[in-house]
Amino acid sequence: MRAFLVKKKLFSPTKPLWWSGLLLSLGVGMLLHAVTLRSIESEAGERFRNQAHNSQFNIATSIKAYTDVLRGTASFFQSVDNVTRDNFHRYVNGLDLNRNFPAIDTINFAQHVEHAQRPEFERLVHASAVADQGRYPPFVIKPAGARPEYAVITLIEPIETLSEKFGVDIAVKPHVAATLAKSRDSGKLSSSGQPVAFLSSPMRSGLAMRLPIYQKGMPTGTVEERRAAYVGSVGIGFSVQRLIQAALDEMPVRHVRLTLYDAGEQNAPPGTTADGVLLFDNTGAVGALSSSDVFSSVLPIEFNGRLWRACFSTPKRMLYSRFDAYLPWLAMLTGFAGCMLIYALFHALSSSRMRAIRMAKAMTKELRDSQAKLQLSHHKLRRLAAHADQIKEEERKRIAREIHDDLGQNLLALRIEADVLATRTSHRHPRLHERARCTLSQIDNTIKSVRQIINDLRPNVLDLGLTAAVEWQIAQFRQRSGIVCEFIEHDSDVAIDDHCAIAYFRILQESLSNILQHAGASLVRVELRQQAGTLSMTISDNGVGLHARSRNKVGSFGLVGIEERISLLGGQCSISGSPNVGTTLHVSVPLEYKTSAFSGEPRHLQTI
Repeated sequence: MRAFLVKKKLFSPTKPLWWSGLLLSLGVGMLLHAVTLRSIESEAGERFRNQAHNSQFNIATSIKAYTDVLRGTASFFQSVDNVTRDNFHRYVNGLDLNRNFPAIDTINFAQHVEHAQRPEFERLVHASAVADQGRYPPFVIKPAGARPEYAVITLIEPIETLSEKFGVDIAVKPHVAATLAKSRDSGKLSSSGQPVAFLSSPMRSGLAMRLPIYQKGMPTGTVEERRAAYVGSVGIGFSVQRLIQAALDEMPVRHVRLTLYDAGEQNAPPGTTADGVLLFDNTGAVGALSSSDVFSSVLPIEFNGRLWRACFSTPKRMLYSRFDAYLPWLAMLTGFAGCMLIYALFHALSSSRMRAIRMAKAMTKELRDSQAKLQLSHHKLRRLAAHADQIKEEERKRIAREIHDDLGQNLLALRIEADVLATRTSHRHPRLHERARCTLSQIDNTIKSVRQIINDLRPNVLDLGLTAAVEWQIAQFRQRSGIVCEFIEHDSDVAIDDHCAIAYFRILQESLSNILQHAGASLVRVELRQQAGTLSMTISDNGVGLHARSRNKVGSFGLVGIEERISLLGGQCSISGSPNVGTTLHVSVPLEYKTSAFSGEPRHLQTI
């Protein structure tokens, strides 16, 4: 009993629950601590990604600069009639590679030689060594052996550190030969993407890029012309390590690890390997840290038709300031104090808030009760309208049947008697015969009027099906108005019950009446379609169109009646149109519709 009283005292709604406010404030403070810590980490990560993007841009810029050097060298070969070792040496010295392009280790020229041209080629190279003053070593094609084609390095700078590459046939490697052939045929820059070991430092490798050189004055518009004019290729070799390290040195964050992979050609289908060829990795810059303690960013770099993937990573602590370590705790304290103040204010206003809630609940209950009554009244009105429509149709059928059975039969008997009288008086009593013929004509006109009245009340053609009734009504409209009316049917026999057929027929009557009175149309098109369990009818005209104010015109219930008929059948109705472009009415009803407003079996009339 004592425990129950203590629990009731703690949870009393009339007293502030200070212990719950304390827990809530502590939770808010911890949440702000986590959010602030997450925000600091997100901001630091964004800074790191921006710096990684800057490094990506620097690497791409350096690659562009080295590509421009290669293109300039190709232009030099195309502009000089005879490139000798001396003027090639002066050209390369003028570039000042150590200061302007520190990652470039070599610029060279590989001459294309076929096996039949090899003796003459060797003689010319030996002859050019006379004016070289001994800078180049003796020329020997390496490796030895006969091959159908050669790509021999005949010019290379700086020769002092790369003399062993002089005379090397770079096309001896199949993948290099394939890359050179592709570049020769396309006239574009090429790179095999494979590391090469001809750089100044024996412990490092680099990459090479090459451009084809064609003989001056020869056409190069087609592949055959480029092959005929092909002389060789100029190339540069550069150190990937120096290129990447120069970009990393410009990053304000230290201890950044960069792993660079060659993922292959850009337009090639994805390979089976996850990384590709490793080009650079300064392992140790990050150290052995878990992925949660490291920022990382993977960025693509375009390298002359090949795709590099640069993976940047750095410890998170390298991007945090000293203030960042205290900011989450300051946010936690601020959140705790602020939440306690707000909680106290909440308790001060709780009593008035509870009263407002009770008043709102009472008002909401009254509103819901009124809405339910309104919906019930609306439902009753719709049922009443459906019942009234049903009674009207039944009354039409009853009147039509009474006229047919009583007046129609009497008129028929009267016509027979009048016809007999006219026949018997045709020879003996001419004047009486003439009066009998006039009476017979008046009886025929009366029968026609009776038939028209019966058709207006409930057309007999409805007993033949909806399609026949629609065709009959269109023919009557065409004859009465003189307006061209087309009927498009997709099914010869539409199987629906009498209630739905009557509704469609009345909608057609009302629509054609509106067109005749208001549309001023010269063409009306009626389409009847049964598809996917739905019967639809579309009535369109080319008249003056439907104005927005016409649908809600006071005293006009035609469109409202159409919409209500379709709604009672569980279907949909849409009316579209604008001034001077015509009006289109589309109604559709599911064939398995059910409504409680219709009952009984249809009754059929006999023709007179």
